[in-house]
Amino acid sequence: MERLIEILEDIIPGEDIENCTTLVDDNILDSFAIISLVTALEDEFGIMISPAELVPENFNSANALWEMIERLMEA
Repeated sequence: MERLIEILEDIIPGEDIENCTTLVDDNILDSFAIISLVTALEDEFGIMISPAELVPENFNSANALWEMIERLMEA
């Protein structure tokens, strides 16, 4: 989770990453940031994020992202 927070802080600096639950809903993560994030997560965690995973529920918070990462690493 710590590495995820670092990646998010690099992509969207100045945001309260750990407490925000509306990263997508409030357009903090825009489409360009999501593409950058997906690439970084795939590289860092050795996962493949399919288009089916690209839903707001998976990207609205660091916790939701971490749950998706853990699920994909187990698959």
